[in-house]
Parts: sequence; structure tokens; C-alpha cells
Amino acid sequence: MSLRCGIVGLPNVGKSTLFNALSNAGAESANYPFCTIEPNVGVVAVPDPRLTRLAETARSAKLVPATIEFVDIAGLVAGASKGEGLGNQFLAHIREVDAIIHVVRCFDDENVTHVEGSVDPARDVEIIHTELLLKDMETAEKRIDRTRKLLKTGDKKVQTELAFYERVMAHLETPLLARAMEVKKEELEWMKSLFLLTQKPVLFAANVRESDLPDGNAYVETLRQIAAAENAAVIVVCAELEAQLGEIEPSERAAFLNDMGLDEAGLDRLVHTAYSLLGLITYFTAGPKEARAWTIPIGTKAPQAAGVIHSDFERGFIRAETIKYSDYITLGTEAAARDAGLMRSEGKEYVVLDGDVMLFRFNV
Repeated sequence: MSLRCGIVGLPNVGKSTLFNALSNAGAESANYPFCTIEPNVGVVAVPDPRLTRLAETARSAKLVPATIEFVDIAGLVAGASKGEGLGNQFLAHIREVDAIIHVVRCFDDENVTHVEGSVDPARDVEIIHTELLLKDMETAEKRIDRTRKLLKTGDKKVQTELAFYERVMAHLETPLLARAMEVKKEELEWMKSLFLLTQKPVLFAANVRESDLPDGNAYVETLRQIAAAENAAVIVVCAELEAQLGEIEPSERAAFLNDMGLDEAGLDRLVHTAYSLLGLITYFTAGPKEARAWTIPIGTKAPQAAGVIHSDFERGFIRAETIKYSDYITLGTEAAARDAGLMRSEGKEYVVLDGDVMLFRFNV
């Protein structure tokens, strides 16, 4: 499945530096606004040491990790919803992603221009929120107008639908983000059809100086309070340090991080958090040709998990032969797991668990 996270924020907060470190895609990074005019897209592997161990155990010739696409979206400014700073174009790019990584500047540096003249995480977050809310209100207003025209059909469902959209508008005007609104089960499709920007899950990335790692500073504490009120997460990163890590040989990175007093690269934490933010888990397939990680939403049943590999697997699904990751590593082969009674035969109602190693049986 294709998973896309958009990296947003004000100009000069470290978005492109962070993106470059994530994907090594070479997005231009400069000390002036709008150096990223078209969105850059980078595909990033989800770090998962289980896959490496599985490939070694299965003696797989190739290893294929799960991936996330990161989209570097040019900086938003006040007035973006009305077209300021090419805002409409950038807001359209945000609409196309599954989740938002909101980079917030949490460091002082007189050599790096701040578009608002000073560092203030609360104000900066409010600017982005306001622009996204204004765009969502414009979307809701258009939907309300369109739905009102359908009232003359006399369909009672249209009246109920209109009442929902009017409730959405009232909520946004409060002003509150769309993801804070309670939506009934029967209203979910209407909400999804709006594609509201403030409905998307958000992860705040606090960009700090290297000296403020790993816990952050007073600016980060302000951001944490904002995130807590939104039931959102915050990770602390130093974009410049992450860029340096990208230039170090993988075999030397662990020692470098250890010298810095860090257990894990900030980008690894960002990728893992983005993955869990969207309620995703991983199952594996393994054999002589390849060991591969597959991404599915939590709660996915076996036929739909099979369909991620190929639609024919879902249509002709018979059963899933399933081994817990820990059992596979301990026993070493499917045959050994079967002999030990630890390979389970699961049917159409089986809900796949994170780490399951699976072999699907299906009719062509």
C-alpha cells in the first residue's frame, strides 16, 4: 500500500534539510523562503531489524523493507489559504498525503532568517493551523452549497447530510481542527468525502540544535503542551545532525550515535512514529528468493492482507499458514515450525498480527 507523509511548516524551519536527511533525494535547501516550489518525493525504508534477522534465518537472496513516501512541501505563510506565497498550490499538495509531519523551529540562530522575525512555536503552529482551517471552511462551504441544491429532490437523506456538513462548518468556525470533531459511524463516509486538511493525523517534529538533544528545550516544552491538547505526538530532532548522519557509513552510525548519547537516529524515530500514527503494522513473507515486509492497517483480516501482495491472492484466498516471528527465528524453518505445531492454518476471519510470518494458499 502506498503511504505518504507530507512535511510542512513555515519557511526556513528545516523542512528540506530534514527531507534530504530522510531520503537523500537532494531537495534544494537554502536560507530563503520557497526554495522548494514543487514537492519533492522520497521513498524511505521503515527500519525494522526483524526483517534482517528473518532474511538471515530464511537465507533469503533479497531483503525488501516496508516503505513510506515523504513529500517535502514548500513553506506555508500567513494568507496561504488566499493564495499568498503560492499557498493554494501547496495546500493542494497537502490534500494528497495521508499524514502530516509538521516541522517547528525550536532553535535560535541570527544567521537563519525566520519569516515572522522571531522564534515562537505557539505562533508558528497557530499560523499553519489557521491556514489549514480556512481552507477546510472553504471546502465545507462549497459542499453545503452543493448539497442545498439537492434539497428540492425531497430526499430526506440529503437533509441529514446537509445538517452534518453544517455541523462540520460550525465546528471549524469555533475554531477547532476537524480531527477533534466527534463523528458517528454513519457519518464517516461524508467526513471522508470532504478530504479536510485538519482531519489528517499530525506528528510534530521539533527541530533543535545538536546541544539540545535528546530532550529539547523550553521551545519544545511549549510545543509538547500544544501537541498534548491535540492528542498529537512530538519527536525532537536536529535536522543538521541527521543530515550529517546520512553521510556516515551505516556501520559507523551506531558508534556515532552512542558518542552523542543517543540510542536511535531521530529519523528512525520519526519513521516509526509516522508508521504507528497511521495505525499500521507489518507482516512478513520469507523464502529463498526474498524476505519482505508488508504494510497493513491494524485489524486487517487475512484475505485483505493477502490482497496487498496481489489482488488474485485475495480473490482466491483459501487459508493463511502463519508463524509468529519469534517462533520462526527460534526454529529456523517453516518445516520445523510445522513439526512443532507452531504453524497455524488461519481462515478468512483471522486478524493479522504485527510480526506474523505468512504463507498464503489461494486458487487462481
